[in-house]
Amino acid sequence: MDLKLSAQKREKNEKMAADFLAAIVYGKGLENRSIKINRIEFEKIFLQAGETNLINLDIDGKVAKVLVKDMQKDPVKDFVTHVDFYEVNMKEKVTADVPLKFVGESKAVKELGGILIKEVHEIKVECLPGDLVDHLVVDITILETLDGIIKIGDIKLPKGMELLLDPETTIALIAEPKVQEEVAPEVTEETKTDEAEKKEEKKTE
Repeated sequence: MDLKLSAQKREKNEKMAADFLAAIVYGKGLENRSIKINRIEFEKIFLQAGETNLINLDIDGKVAKVLVKDMQKDPVKDFVTHVDFYEVNMKEKVTADVPLKFVGESKAVKELGGILIKEVHEIKVECLPGDLVDHLVVDITILETLDGIIKIGDIKLPKGMELLLDPETTIALIAEPKVQEEVAPEVTEETKTDEAEKKEEKKTE
């Protein structure tokens, strides 16, 4: 995936135009750089890149390979106000939280009425920047019984990717269907009176 984003150097205390975002680029052993990026262009790129795909960030003609590491948002209107980019060294490993994509159909859900519960939606991994992927697949077709469980260790990781979480951690499981208990009708004074009248009627028949 070849993702490109243009940026410009940002002056200290520069006021941002409405269509631009303030951002910073940092990296191991590198000097922090203040930049500004077009808001609409960034939003389009981020939809494809997320936090695990490399972006070719062109800063006034010089290209840096970066990952989106953090975003600050307006607490009221929820739009992005600032972006942190991490410039990677393609020869050094990075850590990332990779989203999980659940696919397939569970027999335990379809035929036994079980309830699929997803405990984890992303996992932390370590790998070279070039080995990052935008998601990892979790196939729920293996959940065939009401006690079925998928653990992190069951996921097949791409070559060069190392798991940074306990492989015994549960990702998804099947819960038994809830059984509705029959609720006994509430006995009131009115109910008692009705029952007594019915008994009297039977005696006089």
